[in-house]
Amino acid sequence: MNEVFARRFHELSVKQSKITFAEDSMGGGYVPAGKWQGWATSAQSLLRAVFGDSGQHYINFTATYNDCKGYAYEILAMFDILNSAKEDFEGGYVFNVDLRVSGEVFGDFVGLARTALNEGHKDVAAVLACAALEDALKRYAAAKGLGVEEKAMADVINALKGAGLVAGAQKAMLDRMPTIRNYALHANWEKISEPDVGSVIGFVEQFLLTKFSA
Repeated sequence: MNEVFARRFHELSVKQSKITFAEDSMGGGYVPAGKWQGWATSAQSLLRAVFGDSGQHYINFTATYNDCKGYAYEILAMFDILNSAKEDFEGGYVFNVDLRVSGEVFGDFVGLARTALNEGHKDVAAVLACAALEDALKRYAAAKGLGVEEKAMADVINALKGAGLVAGAQKAMLDRMPTIRNYALHANWEKISEPDVGSVIGFVEQFLLTKFSA
């Protein structure tokens, strides 16, 4: 996702450079209708994808865009906001995009797991929740520079602990998770209780909230 967004930032910068200004009868600058809206719409969409609805770049751009009549100072303001966003993105000064997008996907899995558990489908819920947990742990560790590819969940957890990336209650709760995961993925259903599954779901929800949110 980072590579895709970086490419799109570049494409919009090129498109931006081709937007030309005309002079009105009062000597002011403007961009004719239809010459900037396409660029602005794409820029707004990109900023929302990268920074989220609460991102300041997206909020500022949207406010300017909504009031824009095509005058030079308005267009230039949007140029500045997109340029600033591009610099912050390329400089690594924004939340990791892969984590945020992954968090949204994992959130869907956890939602399905909670629904399955509430409907009495404990085993289905266990598989969904444990799969989301394992992938979330690996993606978070990888985003923090830890080499966890192809490693077992227990090893990933130890790597996170060793790097000080989980602590307190999360650290203690994680110790039980590999056992539940192994029971779920090896179909040892009799060894998994509904409270076990509920604890995995609750942990993943909290983990996504604290580690995957912008």
